[in-house]
Amino acid sequence: MSKFYRIGENLNVVTKVYGQAMKERNAKPLQEVAMKQAEAGVDFIDVNIGPARKGGEELMEWIVKAIQEVVPNVPLALDTSNIAAMEAGLKVHKGRAIINSIMARPERMDGMMPLVKKYDADMIGLMWGPEGMPRDENERGMLTAEILAKAAEYDIENERIWFDPIIAPLNIQQNQLIATLDYMHMLQDMAPGSKSTCGLSNCSNGVPDDLRPIINRAFVVMLQRNGMVSAIVDSFDQELADVVSGKMPEAVQIVYDIMDGKSVDIPSMSKTLQNYAKTARVIMGQVLFSDSWLEI
Repeated sequence: MSKFYRIGENLNVVTKVYGQAMKERNAKPLQEVAMKQAEAGVDFIDVNIGPARKGGEELMEWIVKAIQEVVPNVPLALDTSNIAAMEAGLKVHKGRAIINSIMARPERMDGMMPLVKKYDADMIGLMWGPEGMPRDENERGMLTAEILAKAAEYDIENERIWFDPIIAPLNIQQNQLIATLDYMHMLQDMAPGSKSTCGLSNCSNGVPDDLRPIINRAFVVMLQRNGMVSAIVDSFDQELADVVSGKMPEAVQIVYDIMDGKSVDIPSMSKTLQNYAKTARVIMGQVLFSDSWLEI
């Protein structure tokens, strides 16, 4: 099994505690969660300061320095739509950062892509075009081609680009999850040597909190099988870390069997494996989504 990179999602301005800490320039809570994520073994830490229209440059510079002071060996994925703030963070970042993310829109690509080269960074190419979210794998393919063409103008190699197909919530757009899987089959043909990632937790948005982890875990198995090499995840979901690192081969095989349409004997399985099987069936559209699918 090839290496799967986990990008920790937990340091986010929308979280009340961390949003407040950013506002007050209180480094302690931010440093503590960064250290905990590093201890959980993530490969990158996503630092999401939001649009940060006012004072964004100073905030991003401050937060990058504060976090790298305590976790100097874990590179950061810098997350803001404020181009000046992004550059301020890249200026002080030690090592190779990831720009999270560059939308497939001309003004965003022309604003952000020069920073990839200037600061020796990687970039996440987000499948969000002028018309918003793509409807299927073919529209994702078209947006990929646009990102590649623009990246070529700035002499950015495929190896520096992590394509993010955009994950939709299972409970309202199950067909989008299948389209994402189909897109992953196409990606290496279109962009050989490129990487891929996604905001994994989006697939379980809007379902009861206790059901979210199993959706995330089952879907990441499917994505990984189809070639995805990374995801932005909850750093503290240890079972998810075990699944993507090859420590739960039985669960992975059951998801594969469901994907392949094989008949599986769910009642004979342990509760853990039953949960993977039942959730995979819902994601594949073999049974209808409901909040009680694990009990059925």
